[in-house]
Amino acid sequence: MAWIIFLILLALFFDYLNGFHDAANSVSTVISTRVLSPKVAVAWAAFFNFVAFLVFGKGVAETIGSGIVQLNVVDANLVFGALVGACAWNLITWWFGLPSSSSHALIGGLMGAGLVKGGFQALVAGGILKTVAFIFIAPLLGFILSTIIGIIVFNISNHFKPSKVDQFFRKAELLSASAYSLSYGGNDAQKTMGIISMLLMGSMAMPEAAPIRNFLLDHHEMIAFKQGQFIVPTSVVLLCQAAIALGTLSGGWRIIKTMGQKITRLRPVDGFCAESAGAASIFFASFLGIPVSTTHTITGAIVGIGSLRRLSGVHWGVAKRIVWAWFITIPASALIAAAAYGVRVWLF
Repeated sequence: MAWIIFLILLALFFDYLNGFHDAANSVSTVISTRVLSPKVAVAWAAFFNFVAFLVFGKGVAETIGSGIVQLNVVDANLVFGALVGACAWNLITWWFGLPSSSSHALIGGLMGAGLVKGGFQALVAGGILKTVAFIFIAPLLGFILSTIIGIIVFNISNHFKPSKVDQFFRKAELLSASAYSLSYGGNDAQKTMGIISMLLMGSMAMPEAAPIRNFLLDHHEMIAFKQGQFIVPTSVVLLCQAAIALGTLSGGWRIIKTMGQKITRLRPVDGFCAESAGAASIFFASFLGIPVSTTHTITGAIVGIGSLRRLSGVHWGVAKRIVWAWFITIPASALIAAAAYGVRVWLF
């Protein structure tokens, strides 16, 4: 039982790191535009991260839990390898200030550990393909929506005094930041829900894990797991939403600086357009049950609104460095996870 409890805590630590690492996604624009102070901004975002479960379903959690690796190969060692790979890569990219994807780090971790345990037949091609596709679709969608919203908003704003426009969008950006924080909490927290639910389902053959299952599962959830049905328990939902909110509350200031200042300079109207585009994109992906990278989405939206003003306004060198981090996230986290899984099996 101690091993299962440790893995649940490790998963919640990953969820916390997710919020800590990706806090910039929710608050970088409102901080860089000085609409909110850093402390108030992260508290604002954390609140909406937590209440997101009231709005979203569990489609993303189901994709992570049963759509990346086959359920019949899942055990505690595989989950351990996946979490070590994801957490390690998050910490590495945080240290270098790179806004890489926590989502893809987790998916890479699952793939790496799954490959070592069961080979290619252990992977679920459909879930992986649609997730990988959104590596390209998410930033492109954020870019396009941000550009369209920007064109509409800029044309309307031209009929008003700049001071009035700035004053209006300082208030409007609070709404767009709230929507983005809600969409972020709704998509990203579900990834850890999927991992913990997968772990609990895989532990059904372990009598020693019965106390923790009895603590976390109600009668109906226990029956569903026994019947081989993948579900996400209510207690897991609340734990994961709380963990990601606490992570956001802690902040990831290195990445906030990159997202909010180094890609392009943002005004309140720019922040509103980028956050609105990002929120719409993530709501769409969550509706489809796709574990989209919120980092990719908001980066594409920020680049879109920045390039709309003028191409030279975007620091393309920084953007290029971020894109490279995107592409190496899945293979890098997969390698770390494969090594962690191998070491775990070899030692124990």
